[in-house]
Amino acid sequence: MSSIHPIQLPLLIDPKQKRHVRSQFGALCYRFKNDQIEFLLITSRRTKRWILPKGWPENNMTPGESAANEAFEEAGARGKTDERPIGVYCYEKKVEFSKIYLCNVTVFSLKVQKILSDYPEKLERKRKWFSRLNAAKCVAEPGLAQLIKSFDES
Repeated sequence: MSSIHPIQLPLLIDPKQKRHVRSQFGALCYRFKNDQIEFLLITSRRTKRWILPKGWPENNMTPGESAANEAFEEAGARGKTDERPIGVYCYEKKVEFSKIYLCNVTVFSLKVQKILSDYPEKLERKRKWFSRLNAAKCVAEPGLAQLIKSFDES
């Protein structure tokens, strides 16, 4: 796997807000089609922007298992994941009226072996395969776009 990438944005946290920083685990789902890499993105529930499957740490799961579980629940993707993260990015998550949390997402690669037609969040999200360039253009977070652009399966 590729080496871990540093957070792409400066991590500026108001000392009064540092308790509002949250950790999530995400899955960069990929496959090869006609010898070209493709990435599976999903829409967020509320804003419908393109994101990768991600979520909060799960009890009794390793970080990689949590990321793989999110890929299943949110995108219906099953595959082989690695416990070594490929990078980290951050974004702001709006919750409860006007409250905003800074989320640090540790990303794990997931080589998709099976796409299920039925999965828990099927009715809440869209999913779509993108080329590397288009996936990087479609995501809003610069750090995530950089992870996609620089991803190396080897």
